[in-house]
Amino acid sequence: MARVIWSANRASPLGENATLELTGDGDLVLREIDGRLVWSSNTSGQSVAGMQITEHGNLVLFDQRNATVWQSFDHPTDVLVPGQSLLQGMKLRANTSTTNWTESKLYMTVLPDGLYAYVGSKPPQLYYKYLVDTNKSRKDPTRVTFTNGSLSIFLQSTQAGKPDKRIALPEAKSTQYIRLEYDGHLRLYEWSGFEWTMVSDVIHMDDVIDVDNCAFPTVCGEYAICTGGQCICPLQTNSSSSYFQPVDERKANLGCAPVTPISCQEMKNHQFLTLTDVYYFDGSIITNAKSRDDCKQACLKNCSCRAVLFRYYHNDSDGECKSVTEVFSLQSIQPEKLHYNSSVYLKVQLPPSASAPTQKRIKVSLGATLAAISSLVLVIIVGIYVRRRRKYQKLDEELDFDILPGMPMRFSFEKLRERTEDFSKKLGEGGFGSVFEGKIGEKRVAVKRLEGARQGKKEFLAEVETIGSIEHINLVKVIGFCAEKSNRLLVYEYMPRGSLDMWIYYRHNNAPLDWCTRCRIILDITKGLCYLHEECRRKIAHLDIKPQNILLDEKFNAKLADFGLSKLIDRDQSKVVTVMRGTPGYLAPEWLTSQITEKVDVYSFGVVLLEIICGRKNIDISQPEESVQLINLLREKAKDNELNDIIDKKSTDMVSHHQEEVIKMLKLAMWCLQNESSRRPSMSMVVKVLEGAVSVENCLDYSFVNANSVISTQDNSSTYSAPLSASILSGPR
Repeated sequence: MARVIWSANRASPLGENATLELTGDGDLVLREIDGRLVWSSNTSGQSVAGMQITEHGNLVLFDQRNATVWQSFDHPTDVLVPGQSLLQGMKLRANTSTTNWTESKLYMTVLPDGLYAYVGSKPPQLYYKYLVDTNKSRKDPTRVTFTNGSLSIFLQSTQAGKPDKRIALPEAKSTQYIRLEYDGHLRLYEWSGFEWTMVSDVIHMDDVIDVDNCAFPTVCGEYAICTGGQCICPLQTNSSSSYFQPVDERKANLGCAPVTPISCQEMKNHQFLTLTDVYYFDGSIITNAKSRDDCKQACLKNCSCRAVLFRYYHNDSDGECKSVTEVFSLQSIQPEKLHYNSSVYLKVQLPPSASAPTQKRIKVSLGATLAAISSLVLVIIVGIYVRRRRKYQKLDEELDFDILPGMPMRFSFEKLRERTEDFSKKLGEGGFGSVFEGKIGEKRVAVKRLEGARQGKKEFLAEVETIGSIEHINLVKVIGFCAEKSNRLLVYEYMPRGSLDMWIYYRHNNAPLDWCTRCRIILDITKGLCYLHEECRRKIAHLDIKPQNILLDEKFNAKLADFGLSKLIDRDQSKVVTVMRGTPGYLAPEWLTSQITEKVDVYSFGVVLLEIICGRKNIDISQPEESVQLINLLREKAKDNELNDIIDKKSTDMVSHHQEEVIKMLKLAMWCLQNESSRRPSMSMVVKVLEGAVSVENCLDYSFVNANSVISTQDNSSTYSAPLSASILSGPR
């Protein structure tokens, strides 16, 4: 019986008569019968001469010198085969189930000091680690290799077959493979001659007694308690109140869901459901919360906190407090066997009527009644005035929105509240508000709820008018909006890979993006900006180009997001005066004079291009003092002809195989970073450079200057409109 050990199109099953083709240009492509592209190796133009599957099960594309151009071993799914290595930053991602091959939240990755397994959340929650004690001095990435009889971990060792540490496995009697499975287990399978047999469960939970798999994070879904292999929803002791209900009454292992979702608008109605003798596998330690009460209060003050674990040995005033933003499976324990006490406090949402004691409610009611009677006449007079004023304000506001031509679909606030489950699935926060995941019909969407006075009617209308009437493959599509009373919301298409910064800054320990993917992302950004600057009826300056505002779809196609700072520029205007806005680190020098054109976007694009190649932020205070500002480092390396020194060292693909192309791309970034805006290329010129039609200008000025150091020294947030955090329209992922 054959087993699938690697899949290119894991989340996109093919129909009948699909085709796999190695094109004449060297690209391996998978297409549906109608010609729709499902997957590509992105190897066109890399002199691919042929393809083979090695004896180890590695799918390889090679060139005329028989050198590997692309291999499936560099893109693991959920399986390791003998001879295959998982390099530092790579991930094994488990399937959702035995029949659903889409990626689940469970993954295993290699970090500098060992092997780690997580369940994805914000932040990821650790459920297994295998550490290697060593003072690592070599710069080579750590790797874990599946060999006969072990998972071998190489940190410093350079000798083949002599790892720094091993995880022992049964020696092979036949063909073997290791799979990270949907339940979080890492299992070794072997062919017995007529079937595949599980011969070892590699992960052993040492911290908690685990006779029935209860220590694994998704064994009982979300919120459910695992006891003796059985899953039950949390219950309030000595109370008829029920705060959780099964997701499916017939399938207890699917977990539980809150009866009333947590609302950040009703934090005063948050309370804890106490679960004694219950353990949770991970959490972020709250260092200043040593007592039980401090632990609980810290969670109540943070709306994103969904539960806390409090564990202590002898004195409950000196314990360990951990918080989580997403609750997976809980586990019943026996303190007398583990020699410590553990309780979990789940945050629950009380209805407003149940949030205060009866006596207090009576007092408040009596006080309110007396106050109402004593001020009745005043209330009536003021009420009439306010009512009339609001009526006209509302009418005026409604007319403002209704008369706008070409608007996207309009939603009521209640409709969006329903579609986002009362704004419960928060994807992130940005300068203008928070973004929530929602669903309209069968379509996932991202709903941006604009908050505070900083985004008023003017900015909201600018965003809706600007992007509601234009469509481009490299611009995030606005599906709809809400303008009801003081509520301002925008509905966007959902981008499953999240924002570019998560990938180039390695914020979720991802493997480095290969050079072809980076080039495609750069070209996508360029085409999106070119459309805004040169192909619209009026020029549109984005004014806040940065990685956080560049979103990625499932196939890493890039789209520009967050036009909240956009300003339209008439084609007969060469410059327009505006207040300083944007994000420190990406501001062009001319912002200091408040004289701007669309060329400020070209400068910001140059910074983003630099960050994509270097794999770090332009301004990074964690770096040594001389390297804090990447642009300053670029200036010095350019003068010394040492540009290769700043290439992302985590990407062997760029450093070893594409260094010449990368240097050319760095020179393009320098062209975009010229101090004089007139010396920067237009975005259409950048497109031509990327497509090979023209070359980068030779006489470049290396004395790069920007507005960022001035802003950072002033340390005055009022000098720019956008904060450091960006509007996030989707999660990673």
